[in-house]
Amino acid sequence: MKAEKTAFQAALIIEPDAFRDKRGYFMETYHEEKYGHLGVKTHFVQDNLSYSVRSTLRGLHYQYPKGQAKLVQVIKGEIFDVIVDIRWGSPKFGQWTGINLSDENARQFYVPEGFAHGFCALSDVALVHYKCSEFYAPEGEGGILWCDASVGINWPISDPLLSDKDRTYPCLNDVPQNRLPSYES
Repeated sequence: MKAEKTAFQAALIIEPDAFRDKRGYFMETYHEEKYGHLGVKTHFVQDNLSYSVRSTLRGLHYQYPKGQAKLVQVIKGEIFDVIVDIRWGSPKFGQWTGINLSDENARQFYVPEGFAHGFCALSDVALVHYKCSEFYAPEGEGGILWCDASVGINWPISDPLLSDKDRTYPCLNDVPQNRLPSYES
């Protein structure tokens, strides 16, 4: 298993060992001890599965005050997965990074607390599985607008399918500071 650092120290791209043969492949998608050695010491409490059709864009979501770390993986299809640093006071506040995740590359994206998360489906169907470190709490739900010009995400789609909620989130600079996590160096 390999882990690659991103522009954000705690966010990781993980490549689990996939044992491939003519039948396909087998892989462990999570092993607490092995992931701990990579720096992922998060205790996960909830698993989610998202089914999306091509050009669906979900996000950018976060939970506050109880933040959620996530371990994201595509079971079928391909997505462009994005995180945005929303930690007030962070030297990288408002910066983003994105990677392609697919059933072919079998990579995972570890998203630490303090980041908004979203993705768009690049394949006809995308099944996305993700583990969460906190239970979903409707009263703690937050989001930033997917096309916030101050963040400047270079999405690989131009006319996404959006939920009403995702279409109306505020820009990051319009979110009150008391609704964002604080940066801890």
